[in-house]
Amino acid sequence: MRLFALALGLFWASSAPVRAETQAEPIASLTRMPVREVTVFKDGHAFVVQEGRVPVDARGTVVLDRLPVPVLGTFWPYSAERDVKLSAVTASRRRVSGEQTAIDVRGLLEANPGAMVELVDVDGKTVSGRLKGLPSRPVEELRGLEGATDRDLVPVKGAVVLLETGQGVLALPIERVRSVSFKGTPTARFANESFKNLLTLGFVWPQGRPRREIEVGMAYVQKGLRWIPSYRVTIGGAGKARVQLQATLVNELTDLEDIVVNLVVGVPTFRFKDMVDPMALQETMARLGSAFDGQSVGGYALSNAIMSQTADMEGSRMRQENFRGSDLAPSLGPEVAGSEKDEDLFIFTIKGVTLKKGERMVLPVTEYELAYRDVYVLDLPFAPPAEVRANASDEQQREVARLLAAPHFTHVLRLTNSSHEPLTTAPALIGSEDRVLGQGMMTYTAPGADCDLALTTAVDIKVTKRDRETARVPGALTVDGSSYLRVDLQGNIAITNRRDQAVDIEVKRSILGHADQAGQLGKVAMVNAYEEGGAAAQPPWWGWYGWPGWWGAVNG
Repeated sequence: MRLFALALGLFWASSAPVRAETQAEPIASLTRMPVREVTVFKDGHAFVVQEGRVPVDARGTVVLDRLPVPVLGTFWPYSAERDVKLSAVTASRRRVSGEQTAIDVRGLLEANPGAMVELVDVDGKTVSGRLKGLPSRPVEELRGLEGATDRDLVPVKGAVVLLETGQGVLALPIERVRSVSFKGTPTARFANESFKNLLTLGFVWPQGRPRREIEVGMAYVQKGLRWIPSYRVTIGGAGKARVQLQATLVNELTDLEDIVVNLVVGVPTFRFKDMVDPMALQETMARLGSAFDGQSVGGYALSNAIMSQTADMEGSRMRQENFRGSDLAPSLGPEVAGSEKDEDLFIFTIKGVTLKKGERMVLPVTEYELAYRDVYVLDLPFAPPAEVRANASDEQQREVARLLAAPHFTHVLRLTNSSHEPLTTAPALIGSEDRVLGQGMMTYTAPGADCDLALTTAVDIKVTKRDRETARVPGALTVDGSSYLRVDLQGNIAITNRRDQAVDIEVKRSILGHADQAGQLGKVAMVNAYEEGGAAAQPPWWGWYGWPGWWGAVNG
């Protein structure tokens, strides 16, 4: 008897929701939760906090008409009322019913059953009568025929219009109706059912008594909102520069209305950024990352999201994995080269931002006065060995010639970041009070550090480089039984300043082999091209040649 009673109880518990599904969800009862705060990263990912007071339906649930597309493990809904516990959140494809405006002949016929009409068919024949409507097959009938659940079905509309005439009821195929004339003013709206992805929030109510409204929220990370930083550097006298940071917001996520926007410098790495959460009910992939200020509205919600991820940290720094674009992802503007490098996480907060989906906005963020000094930098690369040049194609030889063209100094502004905030990787427009001088690239600079902002080529500082052979030493090296000679070279760099004032210069020359000494208080350092900056530190022709074994013995 106990087993029978248990089975009966389970039957009724599972049957009750099925009967509820026979009715479509009225679209007027659906609600939308406003966005309160977003934290935006430079690579197009955002941490979104939606929170608001929303109506509760007769079942004691909240039904939202919009689903997010969060990364796996970062979707965290919550009840903002202490005495009401969130019991479950269900994402489902449901039938919704509502009215829509008739914009074609079929819609007008559906909207006006019982009206006196005159129909003209495709052959020009006219028939008059009272409109009986368009027959449809209801969900209850489809359920028995197809064996599908109610939530997978909508009424099937028929392809004929029924017209009551003096001779009876005429069934006319809808595709043969060319036009319709109404004896009176027709109704312009008709009822319709369709599918929609809905989010249903269930609650445990005190004493089992639902309220009319409840304060709820949800937090998640999703791709679709990006900020692109840019700087304007205005140099003046006394070695001071005014540095202005502005942000371009690119919104392909959702409408934002008078919210708090947090702009993040730096992006942590998430293991599951390529996996969309099943709650999305979509196949679109989202590549996400998030970090947040604990004092903000989203700080409480984000604490859960961070616990579900593993960030790769080295000290206080985090690295972003290389971002791989997707054809399914919206265009979020150009990428700034170098923006994925190591950067400490830092947040700029802007309040009262309103931006619709699909819009772009430029916002002033902050401004500093930083000390700078003019430095003229010369970087002399080394030429490829003869073996490389012998096997190079014409295009490759032109590339080498371009790299080894007449050397020149570059005028850079060496900025000292004396602020409490980092400078981030971004384009920088450089000018004086009344004119533009050029554009460079600001690189990430921590507070207290220096960065070089390239301004222009210093054409009035001339450079001449000469190398000459001083000696040859046969048998200086033996590798695997083979003997090699050593060639000794002496290099000279002549610099002529044609400016009317002295300048600070820095000269760097890279060579192959071993350097014995450097004049004029220069320093000699042996570097490993594979470690000192990796491939970025190697010249373009480095991979054009298969280096022999003796090369590593001399230069490794």
